Amino acid sequence: MYGIITCDTVRKARVWLDGHGVPYRFHDYRAEGIEAARLDGWAGKVGWEKLLNKGSTTFRELPDEDKQALDEAKAKALMLAKPTMIKRPVLEVDDALLVGFKPDVYEAAVDR
Repeated sequence: MYGIITCDTVRKARVWLDGHGVPYRFHDYRAEGIEAARLDGWAGKVGWEKLLNKGSTTFRELPDEDKQALDEAKAKALMLAKPTMIKRPVLEVDDALLVGFKPDVYEAAVDR
């Protein structure tokens, strides 16, 4: 699981995983960053638009010129520079990638 430790949604997802006995490793991308190759792989699976959290404080505080004319390359550069702009949590389950937390989606994706 990828996210930031202080995120309420990440906390809910971790509580859900713990409560269902699902083992996972937590990667705090505020502290540890995110690799460009991993971000490229995620974008290839779900699209950069789903990964970029335009509602995040970090994104909203960007200068207007950074928010305009967004394309994949610009969005990825922003997320690599400031990973808190990546929606969270991101959970890799086998070949699937779950972005955000919805208990029913986790239930369907996690192999018991």
